[in-house]
Amino acid sequence: MATELEIKLSVSATDQARALNWLAARPEVRPGHQNSLINRYFDTPQADLNRAKAALRVRKAGDAYIQTLKTRGDFVDGAHRREEWEWPIAGPDLDLSLLEETPLAGRLDLDRLQVVFETNFERQVLWLEDAHSLIEVAVDAGSIVAGQVQWPLHEVEFELKSGEGSQLVAWALALAREVPVFLNLVSKAEQGYFLAGIYQPEALPAGAAISVTQFLQALSTSWLLDQPFAVAAYDLSQVTEAVETAGCSDLWGQVHAELARGVHARDLAKQSRTLGMLQLLLAASGK
Repeated sequence: MATELEIKLSVSATDQARALNWLAARPEVRPGHQNSLINRYFDTPQADLNRAKAALRVRKAGDAYIQTLKTRGDFVDGAHRREEWEWPIAGPDLDLSLLEETPLAGRLDLDRLQVVFETNFERQVLWLEDAHSLIEVAVDAGSIVAGQVQWPLHEVEFELKSGEGSQLVAWALALAREVPVFLNLVSKAEQGYFLAGIYQPEALPAGAAISVTQFLQALSTSWLLDQPFAVAAYDLSQVTEAVETAGCSDLWGQVHAELARGVHARDLAKQSRTLGMLQLLLAASGK
């Protein structure tokens, strides 16, 4: 079992190409490999695994198959931290015996697991190494497929391999200053579950005083649902305090005004760099 720490940015197809070019030109970056990845996610007919806040997949990368179990985890300064179990397997079918030493054992009927959706994409890997950290950058372009429904998938992920976790936000913010990005706290698995119709994110209660992390999560939920984020419905005093700490009042004013007039997070993220920069500055504030 390992602990994974990563930041995931959703981008448009055009901005993903620009992001890849910018990253490749950095002196701290060296090229890595490129893979076609086919990922089949499994759950029971009642979505027991999703309710347990876990995701189970089999990935085909070239001629190799890897079975992975991940917890949904939590968020630390905008980075996603979660537990992960990974095993090489012989083929595309699950090896249920490998799950016996994980938290899933005894919690659900493993024999009822079936494929519920797929995420299939091309992954370009870059290695980013500076004086503080070694970071794997994965640029993913493809789709999420559930039955007859399909969504485009364009992401840039920064995953810490060694060193200081704060560098994840620092490098993500450097990219956000170059191209529009969206700090997405909704995983590929959660997007797939939503597309399959077996996951519906819970909305925060109106009037709640929300933290920076809750604000970022709520933005990601509104992105997933492609609905407006009702900034007037919440007590955002903790967020405004973090804005002052981060010194980004101008960005906050612009983003707040756009959200207040009903602009969707998806659209705002594509229109300019303001939303992504604000998200990452708030994540780095430590509030």
